[in-house]
Amino acid sequence: MMKTEETENKVSEPFTEYGKYSYADYLTWQMDEMVEIIKGKVFKSAAAAPRRIHQKVSLIISNKIFNFLENKSCEVYTAPFDVRLPIKSKKNEDIFTVVQPDICVVCDQSKLDEAGCIGAPDLIIEILSPGSNRKELKYKYDVYEESGVKEYWVIHPNEQTLLVYTLTNGKYLASRFYTPGDIVPSVCIEGFILKLDDVFTD
Repeated sequence: MMKTEETENKVSEPFTEYGKYSYADYLTWQMDEMVEIIKGKVFKSAAAAPRRIHQKVSLIISNKIFNFLENKSCEVYTAPFDVRLPIKSKKNEDIFTVVQPDICVVCDQSKLDEAGCIGAPDLIIEILSPGSNRKELKYKYDVYEESGVKEYWVIHPNEQTLLVYTLTNGKYLASRFYTPGDIVPSVCIEGFILKLDDVFTD
């Protein structure tokens, strides 16, 4: 949820550290930075904008996935793109997790609507930035596993590593660390592979 010029004079933080907030609350906010809700808790972006290497890695990977998915039923989306992860009810006031993954792939078209995605994407890719590691590695890991995201990739651009979590019997199993020179296959996007030499070019 990003602020527009028309709302720049409105209150920018209509929440407190100890409150519990829903997607219905989220829809009323106008913010300068990216905001996510994980189990009712608000997380603001650590920086005004991601670093250049973050954006470069995101662009390379999303383009490769987009080209691979041409004429296929799955679709790829990049942040900002709201992913709502309901537990029981899909009503706005009953959804307490709304995230904006760096990249996500959705194969079930019924999960897509004008607001984004409601339900677990098949693949989520998060690219770590300074200050975001704890959120991605702990909080998002938990909600992605609980929500049934089949495959979760965590990329550390500075260290040039990629770790793949694959959902197996409701729990994530971690791969080894992939590094430049490796070719990474996707479990849920059949036939897609990512050459890390194409990603880590700096």
